[in-house]
Amino acid sequence: MSATAHQLADAILAGTPATPEDALAVLRADDAELMSVVAAAGRLRRAHFGNTVKVNYLVNLKSGLCPENCNYCSQALGSDAPILKYSWLSKDEALKQTGAGLSGGASRVCLVSSGRGPSTRDIDKVTEMVSALKQEYPGVEVCACLGLLKDGQAERLKDAGVDAYNHNINTAESNHDNIVQTHTYADRVDTVEKAKGGGLSPCSGLIGGLGETDEQLVESLFALRELGSDSIPVNFLMPFDGTPFENTWELSPARCVKILAMARFVCPDKEIRIAGGREMHLRSLQSIALHVANSIFLGDYLTSEGQDAKADLEMIRDNGFVVLGSEEDIAQQAERASPVDPAIRRRGAGTDVVPNA
Repeated sequence: MSATAHQLADAILAGTPATPEDALAVLRADDAELMSVVAAAGRLRRAHFGNTVKVNYLVNLKSGLCPENCNYCSQALGSDAPILKYSWLSKDEALKQTGAGLSGGASRVCLVSSGRGPSTRDIDKVTEMVSALKQEYPGVEVCACLGLLKDGQAERLKDAGVDAYNHNINTAESNHDNIVQTHTYADRVDTVEKAKGGGLSPCSGLIGGLGETDEQLVESLFALRELGSDSIPVNFLMPFDGTPFENTWELSPARCVKILAMARFVCPDKEIRIAGGREMHLRSLQSIALHVANSIFLGDYLTSEGQDAKADLEMIRDNGFVVLGSEEDIAQQAERASPVDPAIRRRGAGTDVVPNA
């Protein structure tokens, strides 16, 4: 696969999109060729995102008590997972939690609530939080993740200052009914379309390790490409005790890297985010994965703890990357943008100095 991976990267850089057959070949590459696949995918990552890593921070506004039965979710109906359960955070507490993530280096905050979808009062709460957040942190990007949207809600969020909306398709349409029965795949697609129609940047991704086939992983990625998702979170199943997927362990670190590489080949210019489960499943290959993906979550997730934020930032620096929007990133941009006067030739023809040849 190694030569083929670089040939595929050449073709994509030249403007030829990857096919489902290409994606399947990446996913099924021999583990011995993993670094060659990473190197090829890394060329696409660098072409579109340079050496920057976008750092995102999750704030769980409302945890647990969800009426939906997503089998993978610790917050779902029927889950006995011993997670934190609470109703809506106050505006002040939401701002406090957000500030912690931003001071740690995040440039995008993801405001998440459990539930089927937001009510009008829920939208009121979130728009009030976002208005206050934008006033206190003018440059921050805000992504909301509140469930299935109704008509007009995306527009209200946009007017309040929300930049993006997350609603993952999670898996292939052909696998959807195996993991959730209280809403349809079409419901999820409809919400992504409503977000786009309301002027919000669509953020939609997947979860690996849900019992899907290789072909279904490919199917889900091409669906995301078709949806035009600007940001693609790639999650890896965390098999919480008390959920239908407890004790489900289908993923290896190499498999996870190949899933990320496949996402990069299929969606070369999109933000590929290493999301939930990275510490558990990528383990020592997290730093390798950064050479394919260009975005991570900092610190903790919705109901599970992540690794220490300091370790995340050290991992980024140690691998030669800079945090998007950081002083290092801004300095690099300034250096690239600095005008340089043309060097007047003082050697070669017309002089007594040896030419530069």
